[in-house]
Amino acid sequence: MYYQVKSLDPGLHIVSIPIGRARDITLNALDVLASADVIVAEDTRVIKKLLNIYEISVSKVRLLAYHDHNAKKQVSKIMNFLKEGRSVALVSDAGTPLISDPGYLLVNEASNIDVLVTASPGPSALLAALTVSGLPTDRFTFCGFLPSQKLSKLNYFNKCDLHSTTLIFFETPSRILSTIEDLAPILGEKRKIVVCRELTKKFETIYRGTALQVKESLKNDVLKGELVLLISPRIEEVVGKNEIDMSLKKLMKSHSLKESVKIVSENLGVNKNIVYKSALKINGS
Repeated sequence: MYYQVKSLDPGLHIVSIPIGRARDITLNALDVLASADVIVAEDTRVIKKLLNIYEISVSKVRLLAYHDHNAKKQVSKIMNFLKEGRSVALVSDAGTPLISDPGYLLVNEASNIDVLVTASPGPSALLAALTVSGLPTDRFTFCGFLPSQKLSKLNYFNKCDLHSTTLIFFETPSRILSTIEDLAPILGEKRKIVVCRELTKKFETIYRGTALQVKESLKNDVLKGELVLLISPRIEEVVGKNEIDMSLKKLMKSHSLKESVKIVSENLGVNKNIVYKSALKINGS
């Protein structure tokens, strides 16, 4: 037997489950799932499969669906379980709950009353992708899913791209190619991107290169499941002032100052304020 049925402390137990290999689950997570009074799951069919693999009986536990479409309705019901002194395990379809998955409303409510809120940490697509990406890991920013519309996507990306950190997004197979195409002009040829698909699964594949290189590689592959898109930090510190000035002088012959600043900032990955100051000096001289 892989698990132990224990007397579980009353409260909300946030449980991470595998993103691919079933054997990636922790022993503590199995103990919690086997011992909880209630299991709150994004999709009860998914958690039933995992419980069956480890021969954990579902007859003695109450399974409750909790997802984006019923979260507000279900929170009050789950809160009643917690107030009654029940042990409640929260799981998503894969990985760690709340990371672009349902759970925030529930954890927020539970944290405002005098009940235990604890985590059984484990697999996370976000961290798995970061560790295999080959990009800097000392500072990173997770931004969830990008909007589907191009203008909204670019605006959202620029808001995320404020600091010198590795950027991490989740993306769907149907949108990944258009997303990379939309971002390519901003990223240029100097910033590297990584796309991870089927992490920890049989057909795990890591694509690395410039935006255009990765896009070409993805075109020739069958894409399934949720993808993780990582983008290297801004490299403005290695872009010399001369390079900025030369680009601006060329563009300002045929474009307005504002347009030139925007294009140079996006192409070189340099903060707009830095480019704008250079443009003003050129314009003044």
